[in-house]
Amino acid sequence: MVVDQLRENELDRLFQALADTTRRDIVRRVTVGGYSVSGLAGLYDMSFAAVQKHVAVLERATLVTKERRGREQLVRGNHEGLQKARHLLDEYEAIWQGRVDRIADILAEG
Repeated sequence: MVVDQLRENELDRLFQALADTTRRDIVRRVTVGGYSVSGLAGLYDMSFAAVQKHVAVLERATLVTKERRGREQLVRGNHEGLQKARHLLDEYEAIWQGRVDRIADILAEG
């Protein structure tokens, strides 16, 4: 299970990163195509430094990568990190689905 393979601090970073609306929007945008940090900053009503901090949180959670291109830093979605998040959420869904199925079985017996 992915849940068992991830350390607690990795799970915390992942969920913390996805807990913010702006960070989820950044992930959505950079998954479709790369953006420079300054390009991202132009999309939000916040400072460049604030956007940089959001990108840093996403990078620590392995949801995005940054690559220096001259004076700019290009941000891209990290497929491996996104897959890890998806697998983790799939496992939680399977756990809950198993519980629902057991409840349905108990109700059917009664």
